[in-house]
Amino acid sequence: MSHTKPLPILFANFPALTSVPDIEITGIAVDSRLVQPGQLFVATSDTHDGHVYIPQAVENGAVAALGTKPIPDAGVPYIQVEDSRGALAALSAAFFDFPSKQMTLIGVTGTDGKTTTANLIYQILLAAGLKAGMVTTVNAIIGDVELDTGFHVTTPEAFDVQRYLAQMGDAGITHVVLEATSHGLAARRLIPEQFDIAVVTNITHEHLDFHGSYEAYRAAKGLLFAGLSRAEDKSLQPPRAGILNMDDISYDYLAEITGVDQISYGLQPDALIRAENIHTTPSGLQFTAIHADQHYPISSSLVGDYNVSNILAALAVAVPVLGIDPITAAQGVAAMRAVPGRMEVIDMGQSFTAIVDFAHTPNALLSVLKAARNMTDGRIIAVFGSAGLRDRAKRRMMAEASAELADISVLTAEDPRTESLDDILAEMAAGAVSKGAVEGETFFRIPDRGTAIRSALDLAQPGDLVLALGKGHEQSMCFIETEYPWDDRTAMRAALADFLTITGPEMPYLPTQEEEMPPSVD
Repeated sequence: MSHTKPLPILFANFPALTSVPDIEITGIAVDSRLVQPGQLFVATSDTHDGHVYIPQAVENGAVAALGTKPIPDAGVPYIQVEDSRGALAALSAAFFDFPSKQMTLIGVTGTDGKTTTANLIYQILLAAGLKAGMVTTVNAIIGDVELDTGFHVTTPEAFDVQRYLAQMGDAGITHVVLEATSHGLAARRLIPEQFDIAVVTNITHEHLDFHGSYEAYRAAKGLLFAGLSRAEDKSLQPPRAGILNMDDISYDYLAEITGVDQISYGLQPDALIRAENIHTTPSGLQFTAIHADQHYPISSSLVGDYNVSNILAALAVAVPVLGIDPITAAQGVAAMRAVPGRMEVIDMGQSFTAIVDFAHTPNALLSVLKAARNMTDGRIIAVFGSAGLRDRAKRRMMAEASAELADISVLTAEDPRTESLDDILAEMAAGAVSKGAVEGETFFRIPDRGTAIRSALDLAQPGDLVLALGKGHEQSMCFIETEYPWDDRTAMRAALADFLTITGPEMPYLPTQEEEMPPSVD
């Protein structure tokens, strides 16, 4: 894999451009602050006009720039195109010699469950003896090497995606599972035509601040499925299929735009892959998977009955599409361990169950709370917030759901950003009250997240279940424009150590700790 490429070669598939400067570049960057010497800087207009950052990119060593506006004097050779995002994706693939052409690429999209489903597919591929790799919002696995991608909430940039694929190709990997977010698809960080198999978990209420409407959000997810019928030619001729959730409201829409084989899964009797005899416990779940005339047992250590759907999606990829033996696929499911921050049990010897989960959407919160009911005969105490500068409608929706399904709700901070945390909590409180919750009895407002978790533990009785929701695996929390180091799992352990009066980690710092603490919720 060459470390430099001449620009004319990268633009070979841009026939409208007749005068591309004959210079070598060392890479491509979209953040002027991160430009390295010798790189091409691409000015995008996602949230800010990237063209104003061209001087900074040049100062940091960019040898060429690309954008959509005429720039008379960029200081370096400048190339004008109609679509900078589309150009970035195409140029990134060309820089690494189109690595996706040498592998079967499986894309997993959806509102909730993407990371878990991607990991399930990956484990099944390994169980089948295939050389597999994976890129999620949490990590990238290339052979025996696991990398923290550092992205956590969205798909890596186009150049990073292609770099990961190139590294996998060099390692001899033939099958890659890639988590595809709506942001990643809408921003062309992914090229839909490179995928051979597309999987959807569900499409529910989320990211409407970015997409504007549910229909636009759904359409962004749909790009992955529409691209299957235009998939690029590959020497290994992989199968092409769309894996659709028959239980989800997205099913009819995706079925209409998916122009290749469709494999349905779900609990409905008409689903090609379905589940029966479902049994869930606090330590995992079991069910019978049914495909055609085949019935085979599935056992998983994943917690929560909603994971049945994620497992069915993975089985739909493996068995009817890739032809993996059902027993082998079941072994891959059994080998799957919990994804960090997804229904992760924190046990320090307390008399109740404490769990950290990433649930940060109304649908995810509903699913977790319903699953929690099957895990305990005690009370459910849910600690969660709602992010600032994001979809405001879900603030009420999540509080309403918790008021109906949890016994006690503790409303707290979750990345308030530049919004007033008090205002966010007020919107959530209004949602809780609308469903009959009583402040000071069945729900509380505690701005500091560490204090909120501590207060939830103080309320817990033997046999109860305490859930810290919304952050999961994430490693920071944003106040104004500062990212403060924060891990809900560390916070839960710190709070449990205080509760049990044993040695444990220190509670991470947040600026809300300096404010007047709320009265005890005892």
